[in-house]
Amino acid sequence: MTDSPEKALSPEERQATVDRLCAHFARDAMNTTELERRLDIAYAARTRAELVALERDLPALRSETRPAEPASVASASVPVDPARPVQESDLIVSIWGGTERKGGWIPPRRLSAVTVMGGTELDFRQATFATETVSVRLLTLMGGVDIVVPPGVRVEWGGIALMGGVSTPEPGTPPAPDAPVIRISGLVCMGGVDVVERHPGESARDARKRIRKDRKARRRLASGD
Repeated sequence: MTDSPEKALSPEERQATVDRLCAHFARDAMNTTELERRLDIAYAARTRAELVALERDLPALRSETRPAEPASVASASVPVDPARPVQESDLIVSIWGGTERKGGWIPPRRLSAVTVMGGTELDFRQATFATETVSVRLLTLMGGVDIVVPPGVRVEWGGIALMGGVSTPEPGTPPAPDAPVIRISGLVCMGGVDVVERHPGESARDARKRIRKDRKARRRLASGD
């Protein structure tokens, strides 16, 4: 017995379910193994009932209800709280050493990071954004800068790399139109800047596995297999 046409599953609805499962994972509603199991089922599902079953035991996402009709591909969203007090500028200096900014912090409007033969890590996954745009200006000489952003943050690079390299992520889920923007500029000389997208609590290895799985699924959906 086959499903009736009104219960047929669209690629957009499948992707919306995948995005919500990732959001649940980001809120610690499941571990990595359980996320991978549910994603495998979601990618193989042929009916809406199979997708609904994947979320039946999960708590409702904030400000979101599960749609009864096919939904468009969801956009990741990171809130901006303009009521929070925010510094106009801040300076990080890492010379022959390392500096980290992570956890629950409020990025300033302008953040300058000087890294000389050392390392700087900026982790925005648990940050509270009080301004729509955060300008990060780098001076990196024979050093490395690692920047970790959550899904839903837009990253723009507009600096100069001289005998060095800069890598920026391909978002797994498109940021919402009102998403906060991190604008990175400056000079990278004989060093490297690596910007990666990861969910809160997600390791680099798990992020790579998730991205590979998501790209493979998107190619499969695009080809109609």
